[in-house]
Amino acid sequence: LAIFASPLAGAAAFAPAAQQKATSSLSAFENEIGAQEPLGYWDPLNFCLDQDQDRFDRLRYVELKHGRIAMLAITGHITTSSGVRLAGDIDFSGHSFASIKSGIAGLSDVPQAGLLQIVAFIGFLELFVMKDVTGEAEFAGDFRNGHIDFGWDKQTDEWKANKRAIELNQGRAAQMGIMGNMVAE
Repeated sequence: LAIFASPLAGAAAFAPAAQQKATSSLSAFENEIGAQEPLGYWDPLNFCLDQDQDRFDRLRYVELKHGRIAMLAITGHITTSSGVRLAGDIDFSGHSFASIKSGIAGLSDVPQAGLLQIVAFIGFLELFVMKDVTGEAEFAGDFRNGHIDFGWDKQTDEWKANKRAIELNQGRAAQMGIMGNMVAE
């Protein structure tokens, strides 16, 4: 009898156990855009634990911003790695854009004045352009400011939610992609 019971007991160890639905204090955010299958709402470091909607919106805004920057970074990395460069010189000394390496290694090739211009431009965008100036934003990260529409206002709420979820997921993927490129260099 023991000989027949042993294989059954071993097989029972791999049988699916009854799952209980996990509950958490984060249920206020489980229906937000970005809480998608297979993970649902995922906050492993508990940034939103016992936080209000304003805190969640701030973190979502930062996530969107970093995702947008990462999408630009990965696109730039792919473009320059494929050999596409601006024509002409980067400075008055005659250093061409084509002479600058791809990726992080290229930072050492850019003249110091050029790096300062890049930092100043990013600071200008951060302080004056990339924010909700008019207070008309529909959601965190909406920088249309009553000027740019491209038909957004004519779409259904379901369509808008889908597009926002797509942007959020592509931003997340781009953040992982650019980090992977940086580690690989």
